[in-house]
Amino acid sequence: MQRRNDSGYQNSNLQSSINTPIITPTMTTPQPTLRPRHLLNLADLSAADIRFLLNLADSYYPLVKNPHHNEKSTDLKNHCIANLFFEDSTRTRISFTRAAQLLSADVVDLTSKGSSTSKGETTIDTALNIEAMGVSALIIRHPSAGAPHQVARLVNIPVINAGDGRHEHPTQGLLDLFTLKTHWQTDDFTGKTITIVGDIKNSRVARSNIHGLQKLGAKVILTGPPTLVPKSPFENMGAQVTHNFDETLPCSDALIMLRIQFERFTNSSIISREDYRLGYALTKDRERKLKPHTLIMHPGPMNRGLEINSEPADGENSIILHQVTHGVALRMAVLRSLIL
Repeated sequence: MQRRNDSGYQNSNLQSSINTPIITPTMTTPQPTLRPRHLLNLADLSAADIRFLLNLADSYYPLVKNPHHNEKSTDLKNHCIANLFFEDSTRTRISFTRAAQLLSADVVDLTSKGSSTSKGETTIDTALNIEAMGVSALIIRHPSAGAPHQVARLVNIPVINAGDGRHEHPTQGLLDLFTLKTHWQTDDFTGKTITIVGDIKNSRVARSNIHGLQKLGAKVILTGPPTLVPKSPFENMGAQVTHNFDETLPCSDALIMLRIQFERFTNSSIISREDYRLGYALTKDRERKLKPHTLIMHPGPMNRGLEINSEPADGENSIILHQVTHGVALRMAVLRSLIL
């Protein structure tokens, strides 16, 4: 069996271009500087790679924004995408499905509860069998960090990491960047400060955002309880760490609120809900301390009344639902750039 190199890149595709029209023949398609064979993490992507995907997502966004026009791209016609989700998901799985449909691709779904993994089959054997059925790409969510990487070393089709344990969630990071780019009308975040709030220790979203935001020039601040935001690992990634949420409010251009992942807690991580609310919940009072146009984000699912109250979550500065919409266009860009 042919194996890909461990870096996850197909070297023969470096400096390649994409010439297929996206929606209409008159559209100009951005040219990539690097074509990753798999999308496993943002740590490995350059700023140029990220900007290429954001620009490609821009060209797809009208299809997502105006669903009642029933328009689709035919870029992935005759292709089939496989969703292999071994953890629960709402937004990510449906977003990938919708992205594939808008590209005219077929979609097959597999979850651990309805698959042979419940009978003892390994994730790798499952992936190899699905590949043998002729699918064009595998989208994998798994509770174990590194599982998509292991699959990517053995298959001959693109693998997209849809979240692996506490490691990374690259398309969530990319869609957050795309949402900010759209609202700020620039993909250069130099001079911008983004504060990520909450359970950073257990968050794959936070790790992807730390990498992506800094590559586009932003300053990243992390805040939360000391047990959930340890300093050394994240300061080593280039982020600033503070355990005082209130002191970050006046300087933040965007807030990314994270849920508390109680399912991943150890005894050393325990903090009461009330203590968390008092120190780190985004309330209306805290919202008043923000700059007038500070953007409020959340990757979902939200726990209203815990990490964020309804007033800021539904207020005029909230772009939480915009993230969901932008996520479909971003995932269209990822699928097309890897498959074609």
